[in-house]
Amino acid sequence: MQTWIIVGIGGFIGAVLRYFTSGWLQGSVGTFPVGTLGVNVIGSFFIGVVMYLSEYGGVFDMETRIFLTLGMLGAFTTMSTFSYESFRLLEQEAFGLFALNLLATITLTLLAVWAGKVGAGYLVEAAL
Repeated sequence: MQTWIIVGIGGFIGAVLRYFTSGWLQGSVGTFPVGTLGVNVIGSFFIGVVMYLSEYGGVFDMETRIFLTLGMLGAFTTMSTFSYESFRLLEQEAFGLFALNLLATITLTLLAVWAGKVGAGYLVEAAL
């Protein structure tokens, strides 16, 4: 199958999942963009799982990895939304929330990738 079709189908699914997941996580929370933070952490965890299972476990073929990472997770995570929401917090002079959003997003998404890697390592070991 053409790579652009694989990415497009994955992107459609990821965007729809992001819409629902972000909305559900945000719920009635106030100004802090917990929905965006949540999908970025979840997406980072799963990209860690998929990439490490692909690279070290041989679990996913190239097309599946492209579908999951570039398509689904690329559309699921929200760096542009994160940037916009962070800038809006600055404009609103919500400096504490701005700093919290930056620190939480960077720290938690890096930890999520690490957790995905560790989880994938356990899966690979269990399969051997």
